[in-house]
Amino acid sequence: MDAITDTARLLSSLRGVWDEEAVDELDHALQSATRAVDDGADDELVLAAALHDIARSPMFDASAARRHDEVAKGWLTPRFGERVGWLAGQHVAAKRYLAATDPGYAAALSPTSVSSLRAQGGAGVDAALVAHPWWPDALRLRRYDDAAKDPDADGTVTIEDVLAVAERVVRQRDSR
Repeated sequence: MDAITDTARLLSSLRGVWDEEAVDELDHALQSATRAVDDGADDELVLAAALHDIARSPMFDASAARRHDEVAKGWLTPRFGERVGWLAGQHVAAKRYLAATDPGYAAALSPTSVSSLRAQGGAGVDAALVAHPWWPDALRLRRYDDAAKDPDADGTVTIEDVLAVAERVVRQRDSR
């Protein structure tokens, strides 16, 4: 199968998968992408925002959820390029960084995110990541992730919209 077909199947498989209490993983993915679009993010960042939690899909082994950032990076990079994979792969590190550097950040996290932050090593700063040129976009992705838990969200992008972004990313990557 090709990257677009695989992505469509993965996104669809997220319906009814719950990590947070407010929205299932498909709504979370689409809301994350919507936040990125609303922020004027480029296609690679929009795609990374939509697909950062794909390891929660039942199409992956259950153990993938524990290291979901690494799984996302590993799945996305060969299909959509290094930047998409890297950005999705750093959303946990970005949460740890924001918890360490933004005094109000941890207090605003959902109970599920607070619990997962502890399991992910707690607040912390990785100097090598902070120096990376894509780091500011990893922080943007994290903010989209945190804001994508609204059960009453209106006007989110659709799976088809995400697939259109994915197609553009693949075309752009193939043209390089």
